[in-house]
Amino acid sequence: MTLVNETCSACHADAPRVGDDELTALKAQIPEWKLVEEDGTPKLQRIFSFTNFADALAFTNRVGELAESLSHHPALITEWGRVTVIWWTHKIHGLHRNDFICAARTDQLYIS
Repeated sequence: MTLVNETCSACHADAPRVGDDELTALKAQIPEWKLVEEDGTPKLQRIFSFTNFADALAFTNRVGELAESLSHHPALITEWGRVTVIWWTHKIHGLHRNDFICAARTDQLYIS
């Protein structure tokens, strides 16, 4: 099953983080995303390009609607011509499978 077709699961503070083997397999499905670390917390980050601010803002709003529908919220930075999206799971201070599902769905929003 591809990530975009998976369903996010409720995540609790004791939920397992993605392990190294699973990380490699999941990352292969979202190759445009970078693994970054901020204050010791691993995160997924991608910068999306647009031709103007209005398109960047519209994309930001679509990602916001996705986040609300899944009760999973990224960091969003909207600038002229680009949007930076950063997914991670706050409760576990790291990456959960949900973050990869959300990244794949974000990619899908960018394509459509």
